[in-house]
Amino acid sequence: MKSILEIQGLSKKFRISHETAPYLNIRDAMLNMFKRERTTREDFWALKDVSFEVRPGESMGIIGRNGAGKSTLLKILSKITPPTSGRILGRGRIASLLEVGTGFHPELTGRENIYLNGSILGMKKREMDSRFDEIVAFAGTEKFLDTPLKHYSSGMQLRLAFAVAAFLEPEILVIDEVLAVGDAEFQRKCLGKMEDVSRSGRTILFVSHNMAAITRLCSRAIQLDAGKIVSSGTSSEVAQHYLNHNDQALAGFAGVTTMPRDTTKPIRKIELLCNGNIMGTMHMDCSMEIRVHFHADEPLDAPVLGVIIKDSQQVPLLGINNKHYTGALVTQPVSKGYISVLIKHLPLFDGHYSLDFYFGNAFKDIEVLHDACRFAVEPVAFSVSGEMPDKGLNKFFIKDVTWSLKSDAT
Repeated sequence: MKSILEIQGLSKKFRISHETAPYLNIRDAMLNMFKRERTTREDFWALKDVSFEVRPGESMGIIGRNGAGKSTLLKILSKITPPTSGRILGRGRIASLLEVGTGFHPELTGRENIYLNGSILGMKKREMDSRFDEIVAFAGTEKFLDTPLKHYSSGMQLRLAFAVAAFLEPEILVIDEVLAVGDAEFQRKCLGKMEDVSRSGRTILFVSHNMAAITRLCSRAIQLDAGKIVSSGTSSEVAQHYLNHNDQALAGFAGVTTMPRDTTKPIRKIELLCNGNIMGTMHMDCSMEIRVHFHADEPLDAPVLGVIIKDSQQVPLLGINNKHYTGALVTQPVSKGYISVLIKHLPLFDGHYSLDFYFGNAFKDIEVLHDACRFAVEPVAFSVSGEMPDKGLNKFFIKDVTWSLKSDAT
């Protein structure tokens, strides 16, 4: 089967300028107006010899760290910026959703922007007429169709942009991480629609940091790093390669995470303990303790700590907050100390996990830390047979389950 999209040796170079004596204020600018400043220039390759093919009806994921070249690649595919070298062979119309409001005019109404965007995609008016009601219903902007787009919120613009790109049926749909702007319900709608688009035989290129979304939506994926492809294969294989080789993903396994000394935030240190011992590797069913040391500027009448445990694909598994549990937290004002969270029987399977923290008082969060530290869990066989529950079916395991069999007399 002939590829619908071929990328051959694609490279993109940017020229970066460095001023050796940058101006600090207007006075300096006036004094140095007639002086010749020394400027150095540096070549930066955002992409370097990238090649891959996408087959018709295939969903291709593109992953990588910030600055890896993902957005540059999509902008070249969408003809927003030209490549320095290489070529693209596309056999179909490409619709892009890279930034909120891309291709929209703020002075035109929502209705006018739908037709404008459709014409940019090469659609005929009768095609747009036939899908107009579906676009508006999905976007949920019926009441504002004749309102200028500049009065839309960013979320409304995003919903309309996605609806136009998805419902006008381009052969190739290119989507950046822009879906993160929407609320949770809208993201679910978008992922569902993208699955429908893929099943209908159209092609999707999807950039995301959400490994769960990549593996759910995409059959294949590539990983970019420093502008080059470092991994290619099935989406699950590439996602695991990215997580295993990401320095940040492997940090914090020592069991203690210390914040920088010059921090002005209250959280100062995080300790992870397994059966009373500080370590970054737990085992299934161990007694896991999380200690968050803090030093607040002002005493807290009732300190509150929220903890979210996420798996290796950044999917939240468990969220706990001391407001939801009875415990021995101090009620008198306190500004320094630590809060301990004890999970007596850790219900996690073997794998890698990360922790988010929300620290504050009863009214607001004072500090929020995402991926503050990470830990591993090792397998321990706890059944008589030694068999483990199916990890593909279960996110947690329960050890203490009582089974019984009663026979009816005949």
